[in-house]
Amino acid sequence: MRRGPAGSCRAAARAPLQLGQRERRRACLARPAPAAAIRAGGGRAASGRSRRMGPVWGALLWGCGAALLCLLLQGAGEQPRGLLLLLPLAALAGALVEIARRPLRLLRLPEDVGYYPARTLRGSRHPGQQLPPVYPNGWFRLLDSEQLRPGDVRHVAALGEHFAVFRGLDGKAYVVDAYCPHLGANLAVGGQVVGRSCIECPFHGWQFNGEDGKCTRIPYAETVPECAKIKVWPSCEVAGIVAVWYHCDGIDPTWQIPELEKVSSQKWVFRGVTEHFVNAHIEEVPENAADTAHLSFLHKPSFLSGADLRCINSKLWSFFKHSWQAEWQPEPKPNTHCSVLNVKHSVTIFGRHFSLLALSVSARQVGPGLVFLTFKHAFLGQGVMVHSITPVEPLQQQVTHRIYYQRHIPAVFPKFLLWAESIQFERDIMVWNNKRFAAKPLLVKEDGPIQKHRRWFSQFYSENSPRLTSHKKTLDW
Repeated sequence: MRRGPAGSCRAAARAPLQLGQRERRRACLARPAPAAAIRAGGGRAASGRSRRMGPVWGALLWGCGAALLCLLLQGAGEQPRGLLLLLPLAALAGALVEIARRPLRLLRLPEDVGYYPARTLRGSRHPGQQLPPVYPNGWFRLLDSEQLRPGDVRHVAALGEHFAVFRGLDGKAYVVDAYCPHLGANLAVGGQVVGRSCIECPFHGWQFNGEDGKCTRIPYAETVPECAKIKVWPSCEVAGIVAVWYHCDGIDPTWQIPELEKVSSQKWVFRGVTEHFVNAHIEEVPENAADTAHLSFLHKPSFLSGADLRCINSKLWSFFKHSWQAEWQPEPKPNTHCSVLNVKHSVTIFGRHFSLLALSVSARQVGPGLVFLTFKHAFLGQGVMVHSITPVEPLQQQVTHRIYYQRHIPAVFPKFLLWAESIQFERDIMVWNNKRFAAKPLLVKEDGPIQKHRRWFSQFYSENSPRLTSHKKTLDW
């Protein structure tokens, strides 16, 4: 797990388009930014990781306390051998409790997963011909809610746009254009939240309301021009994420993200998050739902054999197999922007069914950028995984998975689910990162409704949707 400084490694993950892999890596090794700094272009606050004491530090604190107590007892001339033996065990138990109770956070850099050999194929792979538009219309995640505290401002580069995301003192999140209409300063780089819902430009102090974008104050001017305003993007907060509505024609939202009642009421609690980057067209990722045939091949070998496609058929784990039964269908009106994949998962060990890992999953995709995977287990309860995909570059996607589970179920189980899912997902990434988009695939009837899915997904494109028209024969744009 990579836990580099939020202002260095994570900034490199969102480097501008003209930076290559070598420059990104060099930026990753640069001087760490302050803890309060933003993650340039990605918007992850350092506070989410650096301000929390990790389980290793917790274990060290327990151990130091135990050792200190031993020294004090010895200095007092006492030798309670039984107590001295129990103290290290108590330290170990405390460390395990600390690890078990904390949410899992598995955050991968773009070059961490899916390259063979490492970090070379992105510049030598042909992206394919007749690519669909690269930025579909819909709701997309920009940040996790915990990354944006009252008074925080974050810069996020995604969907070919630059956003300033801030939380007013009223507790509401606002999304506006990052660049001040006055002289183009970036509001998210040094900008301050003023009052309940305004953001102040760091260059000349112009203040803009996050509700309607109007300029409310110019400190050195007697009057504020009526035309002085900044673009406000439709946004919302659902299931712990801050999402923005993107439409290439500027059309207002035509549907909303459904509220997860059990998450908002905290009946289901947050148990972990993973983050990955996929170097492929955005449509490749949700198309996996309709490609049911790949489940019984790519995802049949045990997750214990890892994500490297060269090793997943290892004889060491050949006794452990996954079994999948899946069916994908688009939803009827009025929810034509949604589709559902129903999956029944089971495990066989030495050819015998193992019910402990049998799951029913209903994956409901809402628009092009969000999927809600509801898990049901026979005796280990229910939960939901919020899958988001956001284009940070024309052919690079940021994918996160946040898991919420019933409060009374031990946290170890949902964290195990999230970890196992991340391994299976990384197998897909290794395929996506090294394949090209096939506009006219050669299919057989057993492949699943892939073409049906493409027709369904095409509703998220419009005539003016951006396309990748001027690229080389590589993905090094």
